[in-house]
Amino acid sequence: MLTFEQKLQILDSYPELERRNVSLGRVNYQYEQSVHDKKTVAYHLHPNGNGYVYAGLLEGYETDDKGYVNIREYNEQELRDLLDRSIRSLSVREDSEAGRPDPMHGAFHKETPGGLWRNADGAVLTLKYEDDLWYIFAGQNLEMVFETREEAGEYLTEEGFSPQKK
Repeated sequence: MLTFEQKLQILDSYPELERRNVSLGRVNYQYEQSVHDKKTVAYHLHPNGNGYVYAGLLEGYETDDKGYVNIREYNEQELRDLLDRSIRSLSVREDSEAGRPDPMHGAFHKETPGGLWRNADGAVLTLKYEDDLWYIFAGQNLEMVFETREEAGEYLTEEGFSPQKK
């Protein structure tokens, strides 16, 4: 198992990844050139050795519901292989190459209203797409703003909300 510092060294060696320090000593790495809404390649690397790498577009990896693989026990070669594959997967859009419309881009993306999200306590938030941004409202009050639909969905899920069925 690699230490936290060794994992950071490996990730820092990828010039295309941007380091972002987050809460509780954790670190994320973003791939800003991603052609997908997903930009977070490494998620919540923690000093205790835990951390995740995005593999949602890859086959052969056991991922969580957000498409991340736990890399706690990975060695250097396994981590580098996964990072290389993850970055490559975020660099190409197979749907558009095959001529199929991608529902998260273009006109459909802009017309998708987002909708209502509800938590276990019955609280409701509204997700709306306007002016190339995703807005989350609590009633009439603005709660958060995100650049991508994926970031907004991640935030809502982390806060315990799920899409309300019609």
